[in-house]
Amino acid sequence: MAKLYFQYATMNAGKTTMLLQASYNYRERGMTTMLFVAGHYRKGDTGLISSRIGLETEAEMFRDGDDLFARVAEHHDHTTVHCVFVDEAQFLEEEQAWQLARIADRLDIPVMCYGLRTDFQGKLFSGSRALLAMADDLREVRTICRCGRKATMVVRLGADGKVARQGEQVAIGKDVYVSLCRHWEEMGRAAPDDFIGFTKA
Repeated sequence: MAKLYFQYATMNAGKTTMLLQASYNYRERGMTTMLFVAGHYRKGDTGLISSRIGLETEAEMFRDGDDLFARVAEHHDHTTVHCVFVDEAQFLEEEQAWQLARIADRLDIPVMCYGLRTDFQGKLFSGSRALLAMADDLREVRTICRCGRKATMVVRLGADGKVARQGEQVAIGKDVYVSLCRHWEEMGRAAPDDFIGFTKA
């Protein structure tokens, strides 16, 4: 029976690279995959999943209110879908997470979700909360903090280099996100000089 998977991590842990590699493995064997990426902050109708190391592929976008079960079921009626991949799964609505579960349960298609667990304030994203509750298989993609500990938190540095403690949950622009262990995230409530070396000049 197909399963719903959620692979989560902090920023820059290689989640997207893993997604693209897994999809490539299916396609290399003559199988069809269906890829989704959040369209909340993108313009136009063409989605793109791209990794830091230069790998990229086109994908369908999902936005609030989209019925992912219906979209996959319709595509599956014409072309057999062997696996569904979702990047930036933290932006899913709770109902959309349930729709992905139905894809696994009713259509017998594995669904692989990749995303962040928490935001820059240490709070769960809505999609991540739902997936943590219902996914059949949870996998943590690990990356490290500057100090060598496992990174589990994310902080947002504004254009001034200081740690942001308030603001919208999603901000795409000049802000920089840094992955840290819990100790350094807590230290982020102190001097911003502690973060020298975390980001490129």
